[in-house]
Amino acid sequence: MAVGLLSGVAVGAQSWAADEHILIAPDAITWGPMPPGLPTGAQAAILSGDPGKNGPFVIRIKTPAGYTVPPHHHSKDEDVTIISGKAGLAMGETLAKGTGKALSAGGFVHMPADMAHFAWTEQDSIIQISGIGPFDITYVNPKDDPRTNAK
Repeated sequence: MAVGLLSGVAVGAQSWAADEHILIAPDAITWGPMPPGLPTGAQAAILSGDPGKNGPFVIRIKTPAGYTVPPHHHSKDEDVTIISGKAGLAMGETLAKGTGKALSAGGFVHMPADMAHFAWTEQDSIIQISGIGPFDITYVNPKDDPRTNAK
């Protein structure tokens, strides 16, 4: 089931005009709960754009060590940058951390649309995700989808 990741969810509460200059100090980032399409236990913030709408966006995810997003894919490309901590990303439809590599701050991963992948954190981490919205997520195993489990 492909559902907009942030449909109807206000994460970070920032609202910016498309042509507005944006400058956000790290201590001014507004963190909120994770949107329903991602596992609970982390926080999210929108830095730019609206991931629920057409157009570019930038979001950050603040996770504890051990946070995991099971195998999934997106309908559009996804770019991930590790801001702090250590996080792993790997391709595939089965969660097998040994097939991937954990990256430290400054690490970058590009995942093409429809490529199955999964993610985990080995340390408390801040991860930045950018792409073109609307951002969606489809889990390989529907039982892994937090939106299904919440019902």
